[in-house]
Amino acid sequence: MIPVRGFEGRTVAVFGLARTGLAAARALVAGGAQVALWDERPEGRAAAQAQGLPLLDLTTADWTQFAALMLSPGVPLTHPEPHWTVTKAKEFGVEIVGDMELFARAVNAAPEHKRPKIVAITGTNGKSTTTALIGHICASAGRDTRVGGNIGVGVLDLEDMHGGAVYVLEMSSYQLDLTTSLKPDVAILLNVSPDHLERHGGMEGYVAAKRRILLNQGKGDTAVIGVDDPWGQRICTEITAANRRTIVPISASKAMGRGVYALQGLLYDATGERAVEVADLLRARSLPGRHNWQNAAAAYSAARGLGISAEDAAEGLMSFPGLAHRMETVGQLGRVRFVNDSKATNTDAARQAMSSYPKFYWIAGGQPKTGGIDALADLFPKIEKAYLIGEASEAFEETLKGKAQTLACGTMEVAVAKAYADAAAKGQDAVVLLSPACASFDQFADFEARGEAFRAAVQGLTAPAAKGARA
Repeated sequence: MIPVRGFEGRTVAVFGLARTGLAAARALVAGGAQVALWDERPEGRAAAQAQGLPLLDLTTADWTQFAALMLSPGVPLTHPEPHWTVTKAKEFGVEIVGDMELFARAVNAAPEHKRPKIVAITGTNGKSTTTALIGHICASAGRDTRVGGNIGVGVLDLEDMHGGAVYVLEMSSYQLDLTTSLKPDVAILLNVSPDHLERHGGMEGYVAAKRRILLNQGKGDTAVIGVDDPWGQRICTEITAANRRTIVPISASKAMGRGVYALQGLLYDATGERAVEVADLLRARSLPGRHNWQNAAAAYSAARGLGISAEDAAEGLMSFPGLAHRMETVGQLGRVRFVNDSKATNTDAARQAMSSYPKFYWIAGGQPKTGGIDALADLFPKIEKAYLIGEASEAFEETLKGKAQTLACGTMEVAVAKAYADAAAKGQDAVVLLSPACASFDQFADFEARGEAFRAAVQGLTAPAAKGARA
């Protein structure tokens, strides 16, 4: 745990008692603060009580007693409208912070020799894989590495800092909205495409939130920017003009005179006098496809920004074991392979997996994003059959009408059984792909829970049961 100081003897309200909120509450208490916790969900309040943390109904509380409001990132800050806790905090002049901001303040308050190195990663797609990949490279190179944030362990639940540590942190746009003083040694903006637009009031608000990862960098810091989309290209041009930090453009689609790029699976470092081939990504079994080549370019650039040798960085790319819920093979039954891509919560992410297979049996659906799956129309001919779950089922069925066979399945277990039965009946090599192109919140707590439900359904399959499901 990382104790959060600066609120000694004062009370901090904490709203939202999932992983982030509870970790922040414990860190605040460890730093000498008093806390008042609340969640509209009974299970959240029960989790706090089980840990001995004090509850206070914030709807009726005296807000003049609070020094700050620690807001969980999933709670709306500005759009579609501010949450009532945000309105209350502003009414009483209470500062609103997130867990990443508390972490940043803990780092900034530490003596210089105790401050760790920080790598912060954001982007619409690929940030979890890139975060895990950088963590793997750093650990393989002998660095004391802690990986967390929006992936795995909440940042304040990571082991306390020291000067030799490296924190590799995935940051969502929600977390960035609540962060003002984080100064990463390496900041990575992988890519930007439309996502979470309702939460940010449109594309400009979303881009502005992502750009906050670069806010406090200066001389000696490294900014790694994906330039394969117009927003990333624009941001890279703008911060290059500022000329304060080391800027490394990355690409998975074009050669560049300066930067790190991948072409046809070969990774090149063009940050020196000439472009040098540093890795053959076609041999990296856990990094298939162009999207993963961009992740590899970012991870390599981050490692170099931390002073890790090119050789050690390249070796880390080759030995990376992969990430759960991202194009993860979770089982094989006969000639049918099951691929868990639950992390694909939007169409851009789903495209990456769908483009990797010539044909597949597609499990899709959940809580739909703006635009549905229209953007995937060019990939519909690859779909052997679509097995639809969750709120999006009816809309997806309408979109796919006349373009691919569909079956409304309702639940993950039914979808897996039906998809397996159809795939096995063909008697050929086949892929059952969970790549939902949707958020998970209609049926699951998060994409991890959805992926684990897929894994459990695959593990529970037997040939007779699957044949029965098909009948």
